[in-house]
Amino acid sequence: MSARVWPAAALPPRGRIRPRANPVRRLLRNPRTVFGAVVLGALGVAALLAPVVAPSAPDHADFLARLSPPGARHLLGADHLGRDVLSRVIWASRTSLAIGVVSAVVAVALGVVLGGIAGFSGGWIDALLMRSTDIVLAFPVFFIAVMFLALFGPSVPGLILVLGATSWPPSARLVRAEFLRLRQLDFIAAARALGASNLRIMARHLLRNVVAVVVISVTLRVGLAILAEASLSYLGLGVQPPTPSWGNIIADGRNYLLTAWWISLFPGLFVFLSVLAFNLIGDGIRDAFDPKMQI
Repeated sequence: MSARVWPAAALPPRGRIRPRANPVRRLLRNPRTVFGAVVLGALGVAALLAPVVAPSAPDHADFLARLSPPGARHLLGADHLGRDVLSRVIWASRTSLAIGVVSAVVAVALGVVLGGIAGFSGGWIDALLMRSTDIVLAFPVFFIAVMFLALFGPSVPGLILVLGATSWPPSARLVRAEFLRLRQLDFIAAARALGASNLRIMARHLLRNVVAVVVISVTLRVGLAILAEASLSYLGLGVQPPTPSWGNIIADGRNYLLTAWWISLFPGLFVFLSVLAFNLIGDGIRDAFDPKMQI
């Protein structure tokens, strides 16, 4: 008796393998990621086009409008010197976003180099670099930044340097873990069998497979760097006047919280939105490139 042959259309769908969705399509289908991208895009466009978008120069003072509340003349109000808060917040986005992005790129670049060397080399090199990473992690980044800027003076390059030089350990540990996992796989053994050098294996095979981890690290580090810059500028150790940043604008309004709350509220809102946008984008990229996550 011959076995019954089922037509293809009548096969039960229980064992059918569903193809994995394209990561870019999964990213675009995530509403939180789209919201974060729209917010970040709006902030980026406003920062790039600040001379066109801002109603006035950031240091233009109208003393007749001192402490004016939000209205038709000043949409977000005016500060204690009569400067338009909306204009200062838009111009400050240039400084705050630039510091956040550059310091995050510096931190992640250091983390990729040190974590990649540790994960690929192993042995005493791995142990030395990871113990150094643990030592850096043991010190609070914020207090190191306060000490450094207090000793050498507040400046934008110094702020970027100290934030980048103290924020690399999390990225280094992530990259090291990925390198340890990937170097045991068959395609690395095949590359070695074909005579590929260690540098070629790292550049062509390992680094290409940790791009998603690196991008996620950058997006998360940018949000933390923006918060750190705002905190240090609030204390007077970050961006110095007359250059506006979200942190020093918040500091300008700390003496007027009960009478002119808008001076500190709106730059604080921009800090919140930018950090939220970067975190939503980072979470969306992680979910899109993780095969275990389905949207």
